[in-house]
Amino acid sequence: MIKGNLKARLRAKKKRITPKTDYFLINDIEYIDYKDAILRKFLNRQGRIANRSYTQLTSKTQRRVSIAIRRARQMALLPYMIIDQNE
Repeated sequence: MIKGNLKARLRAKKKRITPKTDYFLINDIEYIDYKDAILRKFLNRQGRIANRSYTQLTSKTQRRVSIAIRRARQMALLPYMIIDQNE
């Protein structure tokens, strides 16, 4: 009885691996420039860098995007925080 429950839990915990749909690989973009307006796509509503599960980027391009976003913030091309005007 215990073994049956354990098997069911293990089966339920298995994560399905989905293929990543990397925006930069699909569009043949090799260099991620900090001046691109595309970087806003990888920010969430608060202005934080979105995680990989949301952006569907590979780890290599996620690191490159985060570095480009940090550079753009330093140059004041992107905001550090997005303040909602409705509040």
